[in-house]
Amino acid sequence: MLHPVGPLPAAVYWRRRALVLTLLLAVLGGGGWLGVALLTRDPADAGTAAGGTSAASTRAPATPALERVVPSLASVQIPSPLPAPSTAAPTAEAPPVGPQPGSPCSDDMIAVAVRAPGSVPAGSGPTFELVVTNVSPVPCVRVLDLELQEIVLLDQAGARLWGSNDCRPESSDDVRTLAPGEQVAFPLVWSGLSSEPTCTVARTPMPPGQYALRGRLDTRPSPDTPFAVV
Repeated sequence: MLHPVGPLPAAVYWRRRALVLTLLLAVLGGGGWLGVALLTRDPADAGTAAGGTSAASTRAPATPALERVVPSLASVQIPSPLPAPSTAAPTAEAPPVGPQPGSPCSDDMIAVAVRAPGSVPAGSGPTFELVVTNVSPVPCVRVLDLELQEIVLLDQAGARLWGSNDCRPESSDDVRTLAPGEQVAFPLVWSGLSSEPTCTVARTPMPPGQYALRGRLDTRPSPDTPFAVV
């Protein structure tokens, strides 16, 4: 044992023996430490360790908290929707309301009246006037031709007894611009006789009585004016 025999040098055999001895001592030392540990360990710790290992092996993996997976809704910014394109057609500019300066005088922009003496003697020739007034707030243009003017005489029942255009029709070319509030008067002398539109019936003096005078300018009439023949 102490004198190794072999073809190799003696140092080789001594190193081999030292290695084997070292391994043997390591095995013996490890086995002794394990035995001491088993003898000195608390049984409760062993059960807990075993149970912990078993529970850990059988427990399902914990589900991650929702807030760890899904971000908080408060932190999510939702983009605002773009406004829908307007499909409305452009609004046409409204025409000005009310009468405009220089426009034609409509019937509602003028007033027509008959001026006459309250009473006249039978057979006399009184003068009547057809008065046209611009009652609008702006100047306007109106045709005032004589053929568009007329004054008629009516009895109490409304029957027509005389007309200014029956036997002496006149004409003219008269277009005027009337300022706001401006009046234009057209005088007419009545003969005191009756008439009808064809002027073919004999004309007679109007007897005393109560009558009414009514005028017009084209399509714009006047209110009745009381008139008496005495």
